[in-house]
Amino acid sequence: MYASNVAPVQSQADEVLRAIRRIVRRVSEHSRYLSREVGLTVPQLLCLRAIGVLEEAAEPAEITVAMVGTSVQLSAPTVSRIVDRLERAGLVVRQRRAKDRRKVCLSLTPAGLERYQNLPEPLQEVFISRFDRLPRRRRDEILSALEEVSCMMQAEELDAAPVLTPSLDVQQEEAAGI
Repeated sequence: MYASNVAPVQSQADEVLRAIRRIVRRVSEHSRYLSREVGLTVPQLLCLRAIGVLEEAAEPAEITVAMVGTSVQLSAPTVSRIVDRLERAGLVVRQRRAKDRRKVCLSLTPAGLERYQNLPEPLQEVFISRFDRLPRRRRDEILSALEEVSCMMQAEELDAAPVLTPSLDVQQEEAAGI
């Protein structure tokens, strides 16, 4: 009886692993597309987009690294390193305020504004839009199943922002000092 149960369980496990692999591959493909077509990594795109959205809202009048970090759910030091790269690329400018010289505010350059206005939709926003259309019960089931898979893969303790980026993007950012 044991042998007859092994094959179906192995087959199902293989299908789950294939599904996980397809997700990982899709995230990697999207990241390569962004890098090739837009010239930005996913974290850079998200930070550029956050600055643009905050500027469009005109509230607050002063955009800080901490505010961008909150918006993209990344730490302020990580965002600061990403902004360094965006600044070197001529897309963002940092300015000290006259009233409080300690405060550094961010804004898009004309090139940054043009890039912002033509950014593709990040993969996680596509996902969120589709996920949101599901009934609440189905969303809860998916979340529960994925949390269980995370535990099975001994990944429940890993810290992860809700940003779909392959580990390669993270490695590139860290290697570049971002």
